[in-house]
Amino acid sequence: MKLSSSDLNELAAVAVSAAAEAGRMIASSRPSRVEHKSEAASLASQVVTEIDKRSEEIILKRLRPTLARFELGLLSEETEDDGGRLTADHFWCVDPLDGTLPFIEGVPGYAVSIALVGRDGSPWIGVAYDPVDAVMWHAVSGVGLFRNGVRWRPGRSEHGQVLSVYVGRSWLARDDADQLIAALDELAGAAGLGGAQVHSGAGAVMNACAVLANPPACYLSFPAPSGGLSLWDVAATACLFRAAGSVVTDIHGDPLELNRDDSCLMNHRGVLFTTDEAIAARLRALYAELA
Repeated sequence: MKLSSSDLNELAAVAVSAAAEAGRMIASSRPSRVEHKSEAASLASQVVTEIDKRSEEIILKRLRPTLARFELGLLSEETEDDGGRLTADHFWCVDPLDGTLPFIEGVPGYAVSIALVGRDGSPWIGVAYDPVDAVMWHAVSGVGLFRNGVRWRPGRSEHGQVLSVYVGRSWLARDDADQLIAALDELAGAAGLGGAQVHSGAGAVMNACAVLANPPACYLSFPAPSGGLSLWDVAATACLFRAAGSVVTDIHGDPLELNRDDSCLMNHRGVLFTTDEAIAARLRALYAELA
């Protein structure tokens, strides 16, 4: 089914409302029970709480009426993939609580994430809600990026500013983490910036949103043999970045594969989010040297 601009705006409003309702519940909740997914590779992907599941219930209650009406598929982290994303022209992609680890720890870095993705992997709608600061990011393809309902354009990099580098926790556990940090600091200096500062601890969604809010910045995840990010971790923010005219690619500079038929994992190619194309080029070159 081809979606009109009015259809997309209507669906975006549903997603924003669903994310806000789930986010308000999360903001007033603390986990009483933590479960582990034995098949998951990384600690961040292993843990799940009853709040993740309550958030998913809230979101799906709002999204399900749109499935038949607009002939949509559905993919949600805490529900088994039924393959509908491979046959429907568009599908909802939901992460009811991205950043479960910081949520369990009671620190910022978690978010609600909802995207509408085309069967070809094109992101059409992106919604990311930060329950800690009550900040709603959303974007509609062809319309633009909004922060709390106000059109948003990321600022430009200025000479001498520090490059903020956002990474997952596993990145700092690498054997070569110190060398990577030194290389990033050198890269930033070569770009006319005042060095690099690495930030870790938040989930993927809040890492990407932090890049939009604090340029010059980047969020990167290198390819890995296992574990890593999943489709629902990046689909919504990919739409935010595309709507902003910012850089969202895999680590090699190619478009993200947001609807692979063989897996929902993104670890095979890594991801790179930044508001600065020159920084993106330097980061890709750095990875090529390391690979």
